[in-house]
Amino acid sequence: MYNYTDEQLQSMKKVEATRAERVNNLFPRMSAEEKSQVLKENHPDYIDNAYETLKVGPNKGDKVLHELADLLQGKSRVLGKDIDLSNPDYDVDVLVIGGGGAGSSAAITAHANGANVMMVTKLRIGDANTMMAEGGIQAADKPNDSPAIHYLDAYGGGHFAAKPELLKMLVSEAPDAIKWLNELGVMFDKAPDGTMITTHGGGTSRKRMHACKDYSGAEIMRTLRDEVLNRQIPVVDFTSAIEIIKDENGRACGAVLLNMETNEILIAKAKTVILATGGAGRLHYQGFPTSNHYGATADGLVLAYRAGAKLLYADTLQYHPTGAAEPTQIFGALVTEKVRSLGAQLVNKDGNAFVYSLETRDVTASTIIRECKQRNNGVKTTDGEGVWLDTPIIEILNGEGTIEKRIPAMLRMFGKYGIDIRKEPILVYPTLHYQNGGIEINSDCQSTVENLFVAGEAVGGIHGRNRLMGNSLLDIIVFGRDAGRSASEKAKSVTVGEMNLNHVNSFANELKNAGINPTTLSPKLLPNYKRKDM
Repeated sequence: MYNYTDEQLQSMKKVEATRAERVNNLFPRMSAEEKSQVLKENHPDYIDNAYETLKVGPNKGDKVLHELADLLQGKSRVLGKDIDLSNPDYDVDVLVIGGGGAGSSAAITAHANGANVMMVTKLRIGDANTMMAEGGIQAADKPNDSPAIHYLDAYGGGHFAAKPELLKMLVSEAPDAIKWLNELGVMFDKAPDGTMITTHGGGTSRKRMHACKDYSGAEIMRTLRDEVLNRQIPVVDFTSAIEIIKDENGRACGAVLLNMETNEILIAKAKTVILATGGAGRLHYQGFPTSNHYGATADGLVLAYRAGAKLLYADTLQYHPTGAAEPTQIFGALVTEKVRSLGAQLVNKDGNAFVYSLETRDVTASTIIRECKQRNNGVKTTDGEGVWLDTPIIEILNGEGTIEKRIPAMLRMFGKYGIDIRKEPILVYPTLHYQNGGIEINSDCQSTVENLFVAGEAVGGIHGRNRLMGNSLLDIIVFGRDAGRSASEKAKSVTVGEMNLNHVNSFANELKNAGINPTTLSPKLLPNYKRKDM
C-alpha cells in the first residue's frame, strides 16, 4: 500500500464513510450564474498579474501570459547565423512540421492527394500529446444524436467564442473521421454486435465519446504512424523548425531546420507548409504541473507569429481538473475524464461532494481550486494539496471488473505505487493540459500568411475559450485531414519565388523600436529542468 500520511488516511476514511450515501445522490448541476462566479474567482485565466500586453507583431495590444510573451517577443535562433537558402537540403510539395496526430493525418491526406510530402519533428513521430490522450474522441453518429446537438454542446462549453465555421466543420466531419480511423484499423471499444460503445464526457448532452479503453490517443497514434510508414512518407526526426521561410511575395515556402543532435542547420523548401506543432504545457504557465509531452513548448505559435500570422485567444489555457496530486512521481499526470464519466466523484477532505463531476473542465477545475484555496477543504499532499476522486464507487455503480476493463491504464499507473484505485480513492488537482488559443485560420486551414496552413492544438478558434473532452482527438483528425487536403491542392498551382528571411530581421527591428532587447531564444524547443543550483 502507498505510504499515505496520517492526515490523508483519516480523510480517506471519511470518503469511505460517505460513499454509500453518495451513490444515489449526485451533486446538483450549477446555474449559469454560479459557473460564471466560480470561474472569475478561481480560474487561472482570470489572474490579471499573470498577463502582459504584447508590444509588437500582429497581436500588438493583446494580453498573453508572461511565459508566452517572452517567446513571442523573443530572439530568433537564426539571427547572426550565416544561412544559405540557395541550395535547400529538402525540396517538397508539402512540408508538415510536427509528428503527432494532426501532422500525421495531414501528411497521409496530402500524400493520398498526390503530393510529395515530408514530415519533420523535433522528437520522433508519435512523441506528442496525441499519444498521451486517454479518454476518447467525440462524434455524433448514434440515432439519438446529431452534429447540431454536438455543435450546441461544444459552442456553449467554449463560452460561445468558437469560430462558427470551424466548429461546424469539426462536428459535421466527426462521423466520417471515426469511420476513417476505424477503417485504418483503430480498435475502438465495441459491443459484441460491432456497435461502437459510447459514453458521456463533461458538458456533453449525449453519449458520443468513442474510446479504446483509456488508451485512445495511443491507439489512434499507433494506427496513424503505421499508415505514415506504410506510405513511406519521409519523416525527419529529432529536427526542429526554428523559422518559417517566405518568398518575395510574402508566402510561406519552407523552414529553417535545426538537427537537435548535431546542431546542424538544414533548409527545407516547400510549396506549402503545415504547422502541426501541438501545445504549450511544458512552459508550465503560472507554475502549474502539466500532463503534456516533453516537446510541448508553443513552437508553432512563435514561428507563425514572427512570420506575420495572427493569433486568436492566445490568452486562454485549459487546466484539466484531474491531474495526479499524489504520489509525487506522477505529479500532474493526466487522470482521464473517463474516470468521472464512469461515475467517480470529486469529494473534499471531509468526504463531501462539492461539484457535479461532469461539469465542463474549466468549471470543474475552478471548483477544485476553490475547495482547496478558498474553503480550506483540500488534502495536503507532497507537492501542495488536492481533493479525492472516489474511484471505488465506479464498481458499485457499474459492477466489479469495470475499472480493469474500461480504464486499465489508470489502474496500472497508480498500481505501480501501491495504490489500488478499485479499493481506494486517489488525490487529484488541476494540471495544465491544453492550449485553447492558437493561430487563427480560415475554413481552408490557412493562416493569415499565405501558404502557411495549421492543424491540431496549434489552431485557435475551434473550441472557443474552453474545450470539451474528446474534441481534441477529433480536431487533430478533422483539421489534420482538411489541412492536408487544402495544402496539397494549393501546392499544385504554386511556384515558389526567391526564398528569404527578411521578416525575421524586420521583427527584430520592430522589437528594438519598441524598446525590447530580448535575450530569450525562441522558439524554446525543449523545457529546461536543470536544477537552479547547477
